[in-house]
Parts: sequence; structure tokens; C-alpha cells
Amino acid sequence: MSTSIETVEIAVIGAGLGGAAAAALLSQAGFDVHSFEQAPAFSRIGAGIHLGPNVMKIFRKIGLEKRLEEIGAHPDFWFSRDGNTGEYFSRIQLGDYARREYGASYVTIHRGDMHAEQIAALDKDRVHFAHRLVGIEERDRDVLLTFDNGRRIAATLVVGADGINSMIREMLLGPEKPRFSGWVGHRAILNMDKLRASGLEFETCVKWWWEASRHIMAYATKGNGQEYYYVTGVPVDGWEHDASFVDSSREEMEAIFGGSHPVVQALIDATETVTKWPFWNRDPLNLWSRGRLVMLGDACHPMRPHMAQGACMAIEDAAILTRCLEESGVAGYTDAFSVYEATRRERATKVQTISNANTWLKQPEDPAWVYAYDAWTAPLG
Repeated sequence: MSTSIETVEIAVIGAGLGGAAAAALLSQAGFDVHSFEQAPAFSRIGAGIHLGPNVMKIFRKIGLEKRLEEIGAHPDFWFSRDGNTGEYFSRIQLGDYARREYGASYVTIHRGDMHAEQIAALDKDRVHFAHRLVGIEERDRDVLLTFDNGRRIAATLVVGADGINSMIREMLLGPEKPRFSGWVGHRAILNMDKLRASGLEFETCVKWWWEASRHIMAYATKGNGQEYYYVTGVPVDGWEHDASFVDSSREEMEAIFGGSHPVVQALIDATETVTKWPFWNRDPLNLWSRGRLVMLGDACHPMRPHMAQGACMAIEDAAILTRCLEESGVAGYTDAFSVYEATRRERATKVQTISNANTWLKQPEDPAWVYAYDAWTAPLG
């Protein structure tokens, strides 16, 4: 075990979507930032993701807006439709309307493609993979972090961007397992040849609904139309697995959604590999920071994915946290953290609550409060 201790100004724990955004923005603001990620290396994991205009405005600042626009798909609408009849419940305008009204594009993309761009934008000498945090010691002038490989880092400030099972959260609040929400999601990237063979039209972004809020959110994840993805939401009795997800099957999809609208049937028929994920809940936190430790994203407000804003909230958190620290400087972190929480708590809690209720855009409504938000001009505190 090495006895030497390295010092950094800001350590970001986790290099996922929120952590990578925090590292990029804090570095850009002139802070000395290092990221520590437990995964052994970057991999194109996960699924589709929606990037609302609210978060594309943040990627503009990071310098990734154009690149993400090039890779991803650009829905002109978010459609909500009856899963049996195909009737339209809502047609929410996106596309050019979003660019004009909300100040940026609405993009749907593969999470891995987006994450790859985020990681590539960081200084690779400051992103440390295969670092799992195992110890946190709060000291007078810093926080001593110990990683499973024996490395020790003394950080002036620590940003916990380490997700729903956050070690930082556990340090602040004690161990507490998230509660199973009673919902699972099936995730699949579809066989395009089979989809095309159906001869049907697949809208760029559409949410199919059934009774009891069961649904399938289906959308393109590439601008060139070469990838189409869905995630479901299905109420179940429990989650008996230790793994973070398990394999599902076309047969299971058929058992749940069979006999629906022909377009839905075509989605099922084009399903080859499909996985099943539990959705977890935590209550909104009454503690976002303590001392030199601060959290963002799922570490402090995990949400079910039904508004397609979970990652967007983490990235908004990163932008507001950066603004607060820019104003106060590292030495004024106590003020920065309290202004950050005061600025973010109500919005994050509202999005968390509506996501969990799963009502978003099912009926015509004005989504401007989400999409027109600009993290660079929003009043602090």
C-alpha cells in the first residue's frame, strides 16, 4: 500500500453523464479537477437518452452541442398514443419549434455515444478509471479519499456524482438501500431490417400507453435512422434479483404487450436482445452537502425515467454548482453549496415527483418550464 498522498483541488467521484459534465464545466471555470470512476474503462453501455433543450444549452458551453446534434436524432414531436388503437393523446412540438422557443435542439441519442463524447472532451490524464472509493475521511483542510487500488487523494472539495448507490451519500446519511418502485423497464435496441420489413412508419419519438400507466417509449437514437430503441414501464410485484439488470425475451414482451397496435407488434417482432431493469426510488433528500462534500444527480435525487430528464437534471446540477463555486471560489465552498442546494432543490424535486407519477406529456401541456430553463441565466438561490 502506498503511503504517499496526492493533493487535488476538486475530486469528482463518478465519471458518468453528470460527473463528466461537472468535470468539464469546473475545469473550464479554472478549477483543478480530477475524476475518479470505479468502472475499469469506458464502455458503450446503456440505452437511449433524451437531451432536452435545457441540457443542450449546457453542452453548448462545454463545446459538444454541435457534435451531439450531428450524432443524435431530432424528433419534430413527442407523440403520446394509445397502445391499442393508436389514437393520439398529445403532439408536443419539438424540432424547429424547440430551437425557436426553448433556445436549443431536442435530441434523442444513445447514452454510450453521448458519454463517449463527454469523456473525450476531458483531459485524459485527469480521468482515473478503475478507482472505486472505499474510504472517506473528513479532515480540517481537506477530505482524504482512499480507493480500492490503494491510491490516496487529499481533495479540498469532493463532488459525489456516483449515482443511486452513491458512496458519498452513504457517508453523509448512512447506508440505506433504495426502495424498489414496483416498476421495471425493458430496454432493447431493435433489428432495423425487421422493423423496415414491416412496412410501417416508426415515429422518431413516441410514447405508447396502456391502462395502469404501462407504456413503451420508442425513439430513434441516431440521426441517420440506423438505430431505434425502446424502454418500457411495467408494474410488477417485486424485484428478486441481486444483479442490476437481467435478460428478458421477446416472449416476455409478447406476453405483456401482445395484441396491441400493429406498430407496437412490429416493435416486439423486431426485438432480439432485451434486458429488464428495476426502477428504484428514494425520497427527496434534505441534505445535498456536508462540509467539503457535495452531491449531484442520482446521488441526491434519483428518479424513474418517465420524464426523460434524469441525466438532464444531473447536468443542470453540474452547471449550477459550477456557477456557485465560480462566485464564491473554493474557499467559500460553504456558501456555494448552500446556494447550489437552494437553487436546485425545488426544481429537481418537482421533476423527480412528476417522473415518478408518470404523467409527463401524456396529455397536451406546455413543457416550457423544463425545456426553456437556462442554467446560465437562472437566478441563483
